[in-house]
Amino acid sequence: MSVTGLCEVCQQPDVDHTCDRCGRLVCDRHFDEETGLCVECAPEVGRPGEAQDEGDRDYPDGVDEYQF
Repeated sequence: MSVTGLCEVCQQPDVDHTCDRCGRLVCDRHFDEETGLCVECAPEVGRPGEAQDEGDRDYPDGVDEYQF
């Protein structure tokens, strides 16, 4: 999709994509074709089917996970 404006990540004029999640205008370098997301949203959402490691869970201070 061709759009006009500056990349909202690096401010370069060669914008080619719009993030499906946040709507940012981004260049090829800051767009993930596989997910359709910008580099800011892709890490927050994760990839489909990607399992999260047990140690990667981010709990608030003082909160643990117990399994019985």
